[in-house]
Amino acid sequence: MTSHLLAPLDLAFWNIESAEHPMHLAALGVFTANSPTAGAHAAELLATRAVAVPGLRMRIRDVWFPDVRLPLAFGGATREPVDDFEPFDHVRLHAPTADFHTVAGRLMERPLERGRPPWEAHVLPGEDGTSFAVLFKFHHALADGLRALTLAAAVMDPIDMPAPRPRPAEPPRALLDVRKLPDLVRGTLSDLGRALDIGASVARTTLDATLGARSSAALTSVASGTRRTAGVLVDLDDVHRIRKTVGGTVNDVLIAVVAGALRRWLDERGDGSEGVAPRALIPVSKRRPRTAHPQGNRLSGYLMKLPVDDPDPLRRLRTVRAAMDRNKEAGPNRGAGAVALLADHVLPLGHRLGGPLVSQAARLWFDILVTSVPLPSLGLRLGGCPLAEIYPLAPLAHGQSLAVAVSTYRGSVHYGLVADAEAVPDLERLSGAVVREVRELLAACEP
Repeated sequence: MTSHLLAPLDLAFWNIESAEHPMHLAALGVFTANSPTAGAHAAELLATRAVAVPGLRMRIRDVWFPDVRLPLAFGGATREPVDDFEPFDHVRLHAPTADFHTVAGRLMERPLERGRPPWEAHVLPGEDGTSFAVLFKFHHALADGLRALTLAAAVMDPIDMPAPRPRPAEPPRALLDVRKLPDLVRGTLSDLGRALDIGASVARTTLDATLGARSSAALTSVASGTRRTAGVLVDLDDVHRIRKTVGGTVNDVLIAVVAGALRRWLDERGDGSEGVAPRALIPVSKRRPRTAHPQGNRLSGYLMKLPVDDPDPLRRLRTVRAAMDRNKEAGPNRGAGAVALLADHVLPLGHRLGGPLVSQAARLWFDILVTSVPLPSLGLRLGGCPLAEIYPLAPLAHGQSLAVAVSTYRGSVHYGLVADAEAVPDLERLSGAVVREVRELLAACEP
């Protein structure tokens, strides 16, 4: 294993973290236990297998005095292997519990240790002995959703998969060649032009999205640093029935369900949904398999106003579909969500110095995150125990109280909700609103 400089967006995630806003993503998997000791056996397996996964032995180290071959790395960070890796420091077996999400919420509050490989696996045995859960936490600088899935799958029971295509070796870094300076200057100017173009698009579309938009105090409360999680299961066949009736994509339906659920939740808790149209950031992956940073985050995103104030469920869905069609037509290099692409045009020292400021500014761009995390269709197992449910969990940005992540797995849609526990003490009510919104959309689609 060799060291690699962090990709620009990874470095941004590393530097915007604070104690109240840890930048780890997670997944809570619920397994069907085949014995009362299945949870303890799972913890032992995870620790044993983690040793053989190179990506789990990587820590992030700040770079203040870079190699002379990397003159622009000052103030950056590297991803490098550790020799004294202790897997049992990262895999922890907890006491039996009757509520996996209550424990997961408390564990989501805690930032990962920055001096060690930034990931953890927490095994939560169920009190009744028929199930156990595993909460995987990965720092966003170590892995995005797809990479985190790959790392987690590597410690599951082996699955017969086709052999991956070999990745070409990364060329060795060479000393700076002065003969290439003219090309470097032209490239820098070209990058600057792209950055200015993206920046202008971000500013313009952020203004457009802000006009006429109104969020709710429940979504933008002052952060307490506490966390609460919840999970919702929806039948994927129901989602397909809705999609076939109205058109659009499965993702359009899933976003519209979030809008309708927020409307129900706000009305039920007495906050009111009239005039509420929060700005949702919908991340879009731009990763290419053979880039210079194969493990790095490559994200853009779409920005849209959720039609929370519209009382008609089908009209809400059509509004979401139209907004997503406009975003796709413009492409991920346009719009407020493209602000993440600007990270590529900032020197490492700029990320280090500007990280706290950027974290404070997230609420200027969006009010709620709604992200989709891909999962394999193959059934996963741990110690012979099948994975029955899997809830993706996203980090909370500064100034925001709720984040929604969605995955489809073996015929079901899994909504993972993360909230500030003090700002949103009734997250279970929002979970119920998701289920009722799907039912209402199905009823509205009946002839």
